[in-house]
Amino acid sequence: MTHSEGLKVLAQVHIIQILGDDRHPTTIWSNRSDMMSTPTHRESQPGDFDAVKKSIIELLKQPEYDDGSAGPVIVRLAWHSAGTYDAETDTGGSSGAGMRYEAEGGDPANAGLQHARLFLEPVKRRHPWITYADLWTLAGVTAIQAMGGPEIPWLPGRTDYVDDSKLPPRGRLPDGALGADHVRAVFYRMGFNDREIVALCGAHNLGRCHTANSGFEGKWVNNPTRFSNQYYRLLVSEEWKEKKLESGIVQFAAVDPITEDELMMLPTDMALVRDAEFSKWVKLYAKDKDVFFEDFKNAFFKLMELGIERDENGTIVNTDNEKGGYLSAPKKSEKLGKPGKVQSQGQVGEEAAPLAKQNEKFRARAKL
Repeated sequence: MTHSEGLKVLAQVHIIQILGDDRHPTTIWSNRSDMMSTPTHRESQPGDFDAVKKSIIELLKQPEYDDGSAGPVIVRLAWHSAGTYDAETDTGGSSGAGMRYEAEGGDPANAGLQHARLFLEPVKRRHPWITYADLWTLAGVTAIQAMGGPEIPWLPGRTDYVDDSKLPPRGRLPDGALGADHVRAVFYRMGFNDREIVALCGAHNLGRCHTANSGFEGKWVNNPTRFSNQYYRLLVSEEWKEKKLESGIVQFAAVDPITEDELMMLPTDMALVRDAEFSKWVKLYAKDKDVFFEDFKNAFFKLMELGIERDENGTIVNTDNEKGGYLSAPKKSEKLGKPGKVQSQGQVGEEAAPLAKQNEKFRARAKL
């Protein structure tokens, strides 16, 4: 048994069965301001990840948010928190919860993720012993399963940065406007192969794009809150036509003949079917959902563990980021809504103004 396989076995200990769809949350928020009130649940004991997971499940239904669910944006938060990893320098990854700082949270690639962080803040208040880094990653795997996806192993122990000195530089996350070479460069940097790349792109079964965040607009699949292999089936079955948005950005569109929904794909999505090596995995996943689920499970577990070293007992051993244990740095603004957007700066409303100066300092420090 390899070390990676051993960690997956250890992770099974921390998997908690998802509650049935008929469970009703005991805390109900009637609007977004109510959502920020302190939950009435009793605090859990440190290490009670069952309780944390239940709290996450209870908040996934959000009638006033995209498609009535916080699940997709929470998955994106987990994905992006880990997707900064660079294997050569062993920097970035899922530990640290760096998006609480402007240098990472203000990356244009992370625009919109303040909503996910806000949705999870009541869970952090209810279970203050869990780090943000553990909360975000646990929330990601929990949301995937709750939306019909595979049960993904998860291991705890991540710590939170207490300052921004170890944040990764910007520009490490995928750019949806580019092609196969870019996709490979990003994922190879993290240590993934072509099969794992195509599997992880299956996260586009969930959620939608917003012009205000990425410049793109629309959803990939008919039901963006249900995890499936429809993303791949649509890639190979539909006739995707280039569509230029008013902003000048190019995406691809197709109309579902049954639902008459207009669906979209990014240039990076189209690269998966136009590249011969990527395409064979797209076709496999389009035919066999079980194979896709298994591959996605393994690849997402690997993604959540990037930048983490564990011993044979599953304990994290690279704890150089742990300055004072489970201390948490200041969180970002709790204001939610749709304020004005400064697209080039990647932040919303009042956060945009100071970002440029802070980012200049960050870039200068990164060059040292």
